[in-house]
Amino acid sequence: MDAPRPPLLAVVGDLVEDVVVWASEPVRHGTDTAARVFRTRGGSAANVAALAAPLVATRFIGCVGPDAAGDALVTELEGRGVDVRVQRRGTTGAVVLVVDPDGERTMFPDRGASALLGAVDPAWLDGVAWLHVPSYGFEREPARSAVLALVAEARRRGAGLSIDASSTGLLSALGVEQVLALYRSLGPDVLFANETEAALLGLGTDERRSAPVAATVVVKHGPLPTHVFEDGRLVRTVPVESVLGARDLTGAGDAFAAGFLAARLARSGVVEAVLTGHAAAARVITTAGAATEVDGRSHVNQD
Repeated sequence: MDAPRPPLLAVVGDLVEDVVVWASEPVRHGTDTAARVFRTRGGSAANVAALAAPLVATRFIGCVGPDAAGDALVTELEGRGVDVRVQRRGTTGAVVLVVDPDGERTMFPDRGASALLGAVDPAWLDGVAWLHVPSYGFEREPARSAVLALVAEARRRGAGLSIDASSTGLLSALGVEQVLALYRSLGPDVLFANETEAALLGLGTDERRSAPVAATVVVKHGPLPTHVFEDGRLVRTVPVESVLGARDLTGAGDAFAAGFLAARLARSGVVEAVLTGHAAAARVITTAGAATEVDGRSHVNQD
């Protein structure tokens, strides 16, 4: 008898080039500011896929341009063990991230082809046990409709579903009430949010909600304990170990989601899953962007 296949995690969304600027001093407007600049693979969905791949079989679904940047990004993601399924149109997107000396980021996104994802071949969900969706996928058409159709097909097939709140800027632009209604209509098994996203959405309070947005809500508080809510009630508080040399928070949330979901697919309990997420996040916040190395293969080479 053939051995059962390991669970497959699929992630749908953006694959872009990150141009990460580490400012060495406070930004001097109108003149030069000392900095180091890195070019890395980026995009919340692609980051989750890349960081989950060492832990669980992983597939990425998205769209990049038919250009050198798209070729390089696909090759980099495949090199990390991800099964990459992409459409090709438009121009590959890019995000400029300015990281201040304390590690906080200001982002300037141009999603490019990522927002042009069209109807996805249902066969790309074959074997998928879980689908993860950053909320960036809901930002604009045609990607929004394609992602919603993919979610519906994944649910029809019995796959688990997780959503990441992604960004307060994105949530505000979409409209908080509209986002909450969307989440409730999709009924994710897990919703990830950081403390500012949770505050904006009115989540993460120890009370029952008449219409919960997800079966489980995981609220991250940076170096402070992570809170896990079920049915609006706080059920777990998991401390975070301190990380020496933290420099860049880019991708920390993506890494957390990757570790958490890989652990859950391996049938770990929620506390172990949170701890696995913490460990994954700790590995990226000392490096440029959502990479596990400052130099070497974290860079995207388009030559």
